[in-house]
Amino acid sequence: MRAVLQRVASADVTVAGEVVGAIGGPGLLVLLGVTHTDTAEVAARLADKIWRLRILPEERSCEQEGAPLLVVSQFTLYADTRKGRRPSWSAAAPGPVSEPLFEAFVAALRALGAHVETGVFGAQMEVRLVNDGPVTLVLDAD
Repeated sequence: MRAVLQRVASADVTVAGEVVGAIGGPGLLVLLGVTHTDTAEVAARLADKIWRLRILPEERSCEQEGAPLLVVSQFTLYADTRKGRRPSWSAAAPGPVSEPLFEAFVAALRALGAHVETGVFGAQMEVRLVNDGPVTLVLDAD
């Protein structure tokens, strides 16, 4: 799994003109990509790391602040652009594999006590955010 985290003052995701998920800040926008070797255990470990990662103001975590997270699926995080001009998406897991793992990641965050909003898996989404800092990190699950 790969996640891009952005510390936000606010963020929302819209599908077909309707806001389907929104958070205020401080909080985190999490763009989440899934690859073929990921498992529910990987999802749980990454969720725990993100929940406890101290990147909010004053080096605090979402856990410490009770800060919300907006999680959006993003298969393009596994783009391979090494050859040619057209990205390959072969490293991204297909929807039937990645959707349950995306849901497992969200469920793991919620089990830790997180308030989690989401986009709609597989939908064309518009994501808006006010980046705070700016603070942006890329995490790869081990």
